[in-house]
Amino acid sequence: MKLFQIEEPDGSPVDADAPGVAVGIDIAPGGVGRIAIAVGGNAEILPDGDGNRTLTLAPHRDLLLALRSRAEKQLARPVTHAVIAADKAAAGSVEEDAIAAGITVLGLVTRGDAATLARGAAADEAPVLGAAIRAEDLAPKAE
Repeated sequence: MKLFQIEEPDGSPVDADAPGVAVGIDIAPGGVGRIAIAVGGNAEILPDGDGNRTLTLAPHRDLLLALRSRAEKQLARPVTHAVIAADKAAAGSVEEDAIAAGITVLGLVTRGDAATLARGAAADEAPVLGAAIRAEDLAPKAE
């Protein structure tokens, strides 16, 4: 049984009328980011068209816009909400950058706390997977 299917972006625009989606975002030191989505508690990192699962870009505002764009192209739905995993020192600026990128922040968690939600995942992937699982729990429910 497929929970969801991710296809390579075909360049088609995001369906602005589609319901928004909540994602997990991990902002690691050095401007390294990942984005993931969870369905039924199973999280998946969204790669770019070349299969890269990480994106390195600074400052955070540009990184969050690039990650949001990646997800929207693959899901053909707007990304509206996120749980963001970041180091404590970066939390304030990351939240401001997310709001500037048009993302409603459902929660900020430390990378370590997010990683505990993704038991058994590789250490470098656990924070984003945990954030996605938390985002699924906190996402606004469709009416």
